[in-house]
Amino acid sequence: MDMKQWAADQIAAERKQPLPVVSFPAVQPLGITVAELIGDSGRQAEAMVLVAERLPTAASVSFMDLSVEAEAFGSEVRVTDDEVPTVIGSVVDEDSDPAELAVPAVGDGRTGLYVEAVREAASRIGDRPVLAGVIGPFSLAGRLMDVNEVMVLCYEEPELVHAVLEKCTEFIRAYAGAFKEAGADGVVMAEPLAGLLPPELMAEFSTPYARRIVDAVQDDGFIVVYHNCGGSVVAAADAVAATGAAAFHFGNAIAMADILPLMPSDALVMGNVDPAGQIRNGTPESVREATLALMESCSKYPNFIPSTGCDVPPMSPWENIDAFFAAVDEFYDAR
Repeated sequence: MDMKQWAADQIAAERKQPLPVVSFPAVQPLGITVAELIGDSGRQAEAMVLVAERLPTAASVSFMDLSVEAEAFGSEVRVTDDEVPTVIGSVVDEDSDPAELAVPAVGDGRTGLYVEAVREAASRIGDRPVLAGVIGPFSLAGRLMDVNEVMVLCYEEPELVHAVLEKCTEFIRAYAGAFKEAGADGVVMAEPLAGLLPPELMAEFSTPYARRIVDAVQDDGFIVVYHNCGGSVVAAADAVAATGAAAFHFGNAIAMADILPLMPSDALVMGNVDPAGQIRNGTPESVREATLALMESCSKYPNFIPSTGCDVPPMSPWENIDAFFAAVDEFYDAR
């Protein structure tokens, strides 16, 4: 698919097709657990197909599972039946020799399952782009070093952090390339931990590494959607834009109307109804009100695409997901 043209078509459209990050809630109609989903490429593909058939999304989005890459590096992962997996502990600390940190091969851990799932989904979903999911470099380094410790080490042991980032970037480039080879039309690169950094540290420890991944894989047929749900992205807008991504996705820690004018006008900018507070724990009416407020404040920007602020939790009520789409339609119908 010509993704450059696809993005241009989204910007030119009078009515925007929403692109919420909905994938894990497929466990409900499939009658399976999250643990069963993440361990089976066939079920993952089935989940993506089900969502594409059920919802009029602008693209099919794979799973925002930020434990996959860290697990391939050797991290311990906690898996439950109804929550997204999480990383436990660390595999690198201030006393580690980063030269001893082995870069895994694509296929190690569960990475091969996710590539095969996207390969199958891309062969079955032909009416919209298929976007795979990868973690961002600083967010992966944080999971390998502990998300709290890495913040301190940026100041106290910056050489160590940079050495780990080199290895994270090497792997993510290869992983994103494998998705490209498998038939994906792009990746959503989730870099939320960088959103906790002040602008100068984001520019040092995240942007250059994210840019190398973008430059390695992005072309007319394959885009990178940069996701950051941190609160510092408005202040660090220049560092975010400097990643060179074709599209940007922001969380509900910020107001979308604050970041939209700071992003390139030819890049898609997506967000940001609260996925936990509204889609998971709200009501259809509260979701409607939040979505209409978002549309009212952001629809004047042609490159704005309505979305959730992050991935929708697995056990979110489907009536709330439907209410989000219905509210977008209601907004456009009333114009």
